[in-house]
Amino acid sequence: MKAAHYTRYGGPDVVTVRDVPDPTPGPGEILVETRAAGVTTADWRLRAAAFPGLVMGIAGRVMFGITGPRNPVLGSDFAGVVAETGAGVTEFRPGDRVFGFSDGGAHAERLVMKADKAVTRLPEALSFAEGAALPFGAMAALEFLDRFAALKPGEHVLIVGASGGVGAYAVQIARALGAEVTAVASGARAAMLTDLGADHVIDYRARGAADWGGPFDVIFDTIGVTNYAQMAAQLADGGRFVPLNFGIGDFAARGAAKKAGHAVILQVNADTKAGLERLVAMIGDGSLRPVIDSRFAFADIRDAHAKVETRSRAGAVIVTF
Repeated sequence: MKAAHYTRYGGPDVVTVRDVPDPTPGPGEILVETRAAGVTTADWRLRAAAFPGLVMGIAGRVMFGITGPRNPVLGSDFAGVVAETGAGVTEFRPGDRVFGFSDGGAHAERLVMKADKAVTRLPEALSFAEGAALPFGAMAALEFLDRFAALKPGEHVLIVGASGGVGAYAVQIARALGAEVTAVASGARAAMLTDLGADHVIDYRARGAADWGGPFDVIFDTIGVTNYAQMAAQLADGGRFVPLNFGIGDFAARGAAKKAGHAVILQVNADTKAGLERLVAMIGDGSLRPVIDSRFAFADIRDAHAKVETRSRAGAVIVTF
């Protein structure tokens, strides 16, 4: 089979589509023929070893490979068709349309997944590209807003980077949770964000962070361009500052936040079957829909990496097989 392979850290040019051995499902596993996969911010950071901050930079190298990547095939978000099931699998059968979140390896024509992990049936209303556009961004937004920040109906949330791979889902999920939503993005994305459910849209080019308003009960920074000290004056009493990406400075800020009656929430989201099934329910009731910025043929995956690395997009970047 063909897979997008890389053996050293660097720019999009380090990724090469090459032939690799076909995987075989073991007990409790399924073999998926990949029809679409997302290229995410996580893929860019892993490919370039572009981990934010000194501490994360060191930890990232230790976890993923000090001098080069341990796993030569990237990719987490995927959608496809079950081709084969391993012993003991009863939940899926060959021919099932599925989507999910893997621990890597989705940038390949075939992928092996544990059947009890973050994989479930793809709703018939969604294409494979739409299915692959969901897991990374939508599950992160759901975990951070609902479970970590405990966003409540009637609260006011500020979403920074609201048109990106996580932000476009955060706007929808915040609205579904009953919050008032202020979205920060390029002014060119205003119509899109209003359509997704934003009550207010701020053009970051026209208004600096100190002038974004408030008071906000939750500030969810999906792209790492703000910090607690910068945003504290715009938080309400009991407000929560929630960065998707964080470093040592964010840990240090928690003491000051507590004294001010705020909280800095530093968490890493889990990717689970239950989370996917909750997204499926939201798709079914119309409160959530996939958002795709651009699609590339798998052979052009370098171009998809380059697009993600610009950090300027409206939704997910997808490669199709």
